[in-house]
Amino acid sequence: MDRIFSGVQPTGDLHIGNWLGAVRNWVALQERYDTIICVVDLHAVTIPYEVATLEVRTRDVAIGLMAAGIDPERAILFVQSAVPEHAELNWLFTSVAPLGELERMTQFKDKTEKLESIPAGLLCYPILQAADILLYLANKVPVGEDQLQHLEFTREISRRWNAAYAPDAPYFPEPQALLTPAKRIVGLDGKAKMSKSLGNTVGLLDSPDEIWAKLRPAATDPARVTKKDPGNPEICNLFELHRHFSSPETIAEVDVKCRTAGWGCLDCKRRLADAMIETLAPIRERATELKRDSAGVDAVLARGAERARAIATKTLSETKRRMGFHGAR
Repeated sequence: MDRIFSGVQPTGDLHIGNWLGAVRNWVALQERYDTIICVVDLHAVTIPYEVATLEVRTRDVAIGLMAAGIDPERAILFVQSAVPEHAELNWLFTSVAPLGELERMTQFKDKTEKLESIPAGLLCYPILQAADILLYLANKVPVGEDQLQHLEFTREISRRWNAAYAPDAPYFPEPQALLTPAKRIVGLDGKAKMSKSLGNTVGLLDSPDEIWAKLRPAATDPARVTKKDPGNPEICNLFELHRHFSSPETIAEVDVKCRTAGWGCLDCKRRLADAMIETLAPIRERATELKRDSAGVDAVLARGAERARAIATKTLSETKRRMGFHGAR
């Protein structure tokens, strides 16, 4: 069976962009692939963060993943820092990582353009990503289009390491992308990708009142100045959310009434809020149950880390053996 690896940072509660763009797809893929899902807390410390909340946020992300349908019996779910082989393989891969490629990474440029002092961790972030994937010899990676550059870097690391240390029989795979069905999910501001740091998200576990409070002021078709102005749903970011949450009948109704000024944007938002609340209710209820048993959640993550380490230690031992380290067998 093909193996997939993917991860999510504990930088805040999961939001609908995470769910539409990644988590929902992982839930489906765990039925067909040997699946490894990781809360990548080592990646989270490459930017300033609140030390006091990291552990809680890590557990909350794991709860969100399980509530959304990640099954620890079908998939390996664990926290990255609980498997130290990630960090060790990351260091070994720095020996073949091309500096020029790291400096050309689009996300590196975006994240550092406003920083006076750039942490080395941001530059080396893609090396750790490569270690995350290749530590488990994963040959498939579910990603959005914005992550294709990082996945190609992983493939480059694999090629360079194999050429240096396993030229006759390549050890690491060159993982292929499994593009997620949902394209880039635009935030409620109608401009940038949905991101917790930008405050343009709806939380996966938000209450009905919170969902409505966030949708009500959300940006829509800029041409609709008044309720009487006809709109174009194709350029309205909320119409795209309707496509993910509403029924075909509601989507068709929204399309017609927007184009004919049959209702205002607030009416459209109310229908979207209702559909979103109904869709996310089972996830929110499951998360509430899981939060009552934090010790049980921690036990699930500990078992996941044990299963992950059983694979990781073998990979790292073979990597070190091929690289000629003393005592590596």
